[in-house]
Amino acid sequence: MTVFSLTSPRSSRTGAKTRSRAHIVPFALTIVFAASAVALVAYLLWPTWSTGGADAPDKLPVSVGGTLFNLPISAIRMKIQRHSGPQERIDLDFLYPSLQAPNGPRHVTADTVDTAMQPIDRIFLSISAHHDALSPEQRTSTIYPRYLDQAATTSGDGLTMRPFRSDTPYGSEDLYSATSPALTARCTRDAATPGTCLSERRVGAADLTFRFPRSWLSQWRDVADAMDRLTAQLRGPHG
Repeated sequence: MTVFSLTSPRSSRTGAKTRSRAHIVPFALTIVFAASAVALVAYLLWPTWSTGGADAPDKLPVSVGGTLFNLPISAIRMKIQRHSGPQERIDLDFLYPSLQAPNGPRHVTADTVDTAMQPIDRIFLSISAHHDALSPEQRTSTIYPRYLDQAATTSGDGLTMRPFRSDTPYGSEDLYSATSPALTARCTRDAATPGTCLSERRVGAADLTFRFPRSWLSQWRDVADAMDRLTAQLRGPHG
């Protein structure tokens, strides 16, 4: 006996579509829920801190050669050095005469390139471990005299200048010194670029090297006081 199906081809296709939609809907809902969950997790984990936030530290405790310093983060010139703990060397700069840490680097644009050569308003400082090398005081008293010219010039405000002989390694420099307040600075002479001075001092196991424009020596007492204040500001709690 022959049995005929009561289901027509059209109704079979309709049923198949219905079953297909029934499978698609849960799958689509699953994707939507998963995407929502990912978005929620990403929102919750996305960092909301910033370097200037209320909870961000303004200073970092840094040990150079075993000597502790508290350094303003924004004064540290190299990003790779912006971390606490022991370091071999660290480079900083400060606005002068305020001695405040700068907010950021000065950028030169096409509009300002012609006026980029402006008076420097920053004092630069490098702190490095000395590893028992010759101290700045020893260099001044035992090394530099070998190369200095005998002629000396003393200004009315107590600053003495002695040039280095031209046939020495310091032939294009002069040595400035004073006793009250104490100052020793080795300065290049003005040429195609303005002269720069270098003044060193030893603090514990670290040497501090200050760099500033030679033109500032017209107010040398202020410069000497600024270096003293910076040294005191940057020392750790046991300084």
